[in-house]
Amino acid sequence: MKGYDVNNDNSDDRGARQVKSTVCPLDCADTCSIDVTVENDRVIEVRGGAGNPFTRSKLCSKVVASFPLQVHDNLRVLYPQIKRKTLAGCHFERISWEDAISIIYEKFTATKQQWGGESIAPLFYGGPMGLLAGGTMDKRFFHKLGASTVDATTLCAGTSDAAWESVFGEAGGIDFEEIKHSDLIIVWGNNITTCNLHLTKIIREAKKAGSALIVVDPKRIRIANDADLHVPLLPGTDVAFVYGVINLLHKRGGLDEAFIANHSVGFDAFLNEARKFSLERTAEICGIESSVIEQFARLIAARRPSAMSIGVAPERNRNGSACVRSALLLMAATGNIGPKGAGVCETSRFFPLGGDHLSRSDLCPAGTREINVMDIPRLIMDPGDETPVKGVFIYNHNPVAVHPDAEAMKQALESDNAFVVGSDISMTDSMLCCDLVLPAPTHFEYGDVYKAYGHRYLQRSEAAISPQGESITNMELFRRLARRFGFQEPCFADEDKDLIQQVYESVPDKALIDQSLERAVDMAQWAEPSMLRDDDRSESTFKIRFYDEHLEKVCGQGVPKYAPLSSTREFILVSPASEKRINSTFGGLSQQSTDLVCEIHPKDALKHGVTDGDLVRLKNSFGEVVLAAKVTSNVRRKTIFVPKGAWLKDSATGMTINALIPSDREPLIGGACYYDCTVDIQLAG
Repeated sequence: MKGYDVNNDNSDDRGARQVKSTVCPLDCADTCSIDVTVENDRVIEVRGGAGNPFTRSKLCSKVVASFPLQVHDNLRVLYPQIKRKTLAGCHFERISWEDAISIIYEKFTATKQQWGGESIAPLFYGGPMGLLAGGTMDKRFFHKLGASTVDATTLCAGTSDAAWESVFGEAGGIDFEEIKHSDLIIVWGNNITTCNLHLTKIIREAKKAGSALIVVDPKRIRIANDADLHVPLLPGTDVAFVYGVINLLHKRGGLDEAFIANHSVGFDAFLNEARKFSLERTAEICGIESSVIEQFARLIAARRPSAMSIGVAPERNRNGSACVRSALLLMAATGNIGPKGAGVCETSRFFPLGGDHLSRSDLCPAGTREINVMDIPRLIMDPGDETPVKGVFIYNHNPVAVHPDAEAMKQALESDNAFVVGSDISMTDSMLCCDLVLPAPTHFEYGDVYKAYGHRYLQRSEAAISPQGESITNMELFRRLARRFGFQEPCFADEDKDLIQQVYESVPDKALIDQSLERAVDMAQWAEPSMLRDDDRSESTFKIRFYDEHLEKVCGQGVPKYAPLSSTREFILVSPASEKRINSTFGGLSQQSTDLVCEIHPKDALKHGVTDGDLVRLKNSFGEVVLAAKVTSNVRRKTIFVPKGAWLKDSATGMTINALIPSDREPLIGGACYYDCTVDIQLAG
């Protein structure tokens, strides 16, 4: 993106203060445009950029406060380092890039010769969200190497995506901006002021125009203060709540019988399941007053069109896919699919970009296994009869801070059972576990292309400063590795400019390549139709599935099923998104850890003799964490809230809350059950 010289002297001097346009690369729905002030090849400050009409020149405070520090912090990894182990302990020693590449070649080649390619596993997740940095040369390299393919979506969004597909197939949802036409807006498990900030303004404008707002969330998040109704469900009970509402609507004539008959299959089975959930039983399971369920039913029956913005929180438990499916099916049962202002917000149909020609899955040997990313610690430490993981390559990820059962991940990475390579911007907890650490650039130091999952605008960036130290991009890193491993396919010679061309391959208008560098491009003209709109499938083949025969065979959930949480511990520990960090990004910065407190309801605090600011001990069979208490009525009883993304340096016990979270799996795709973590508490004396 173009920038400008704030001194207006048209100087080419790199020391001159300039404002350059770029894009926020973090795992957040809004993918904001950014204006970054640079001087002497340093990031001085960041502010919201005008290039994206959805983000409207506004940025969240964590990005404004943290990006300049992250780029130039003393935790920055600036050159390749190898871990040396001595009797006195471990330390890292600087080495050359040539040596680093050779070490990877030697270690991974020996591992492959002894154990096969599947004994090597890439360990990645939602670091920079650019299409080049996380889906091109890296995928090509590991496919050609014959490494295990890894499903990292089980940590986040994969369960929701599978639930969507089971209900709607490949049909897309509505644009977020369309909710301005909705008479009822439902924000379900989506803390938009933290994770989808710019949607807040649209909702408030709709409220001023007369729309009603329902917020479904265990916590009274900030947007709930604007709501006509707040539904504080116990985590994991969303499916029971939906069935209770469906039961009420059926009895009171609030379902859209014509829509159900014309556009769906399997509703009778769904309704039969709903009949098991009386008003009283639903209220008891969800831990809410029956009047809340009745009010929700009245609002969704009376106000149409209705739109829903659903986050990933409902998937993060043993009932994850059932919770998401049921919420989507509630919209279908009330006829809120098709008309303008009706539907579920979802943006994938706006971005016909990427594909196998970028990742080159054809390079992968036939029959190569796919593993759940959460299985990697087990495959390192106790693989049984399965091929062990003996080589790990961490990039775009900080697994020690992000995964459930984090202590098992840490022990596996630190063990002598596997050779572990890591590439990152900062010396994270995970990098400290590695045998070899490589320097990665921040997004200010290279160009990339960015889709979004909270709006319909495509953006492209260029470097705002030079790569710091000896850092190189993922694209260049895996190009070098491909050369060292002797991979001959022409795709490994693709430069970044070639990869950018390939990103846009499926878009007819190639002018879009340059346009998306100048400004955010509205992708509406290239979008597939939303479901039941201007689509040949509308009246014929497209059917919403209340009952899914495939899921009945796979996991016994032809219709969504509710399963109670089996635990004798007192509290459910909820680890929501932080207003200081994105996942664990910025966790190494001391000023971004001030929100690491344990939020507890006043009545629960009184029961345990806890007052505001007291240190409390959260414990279960996995370990314990000590945090300061924050007594607040914003959280419901029987839950405590601690934001995710902490680093070990902020813990007095050497553990973060992720060490307390079990590695349980929900049944559809084996997704993580973060919100099934239960703990007891006591004052830390």
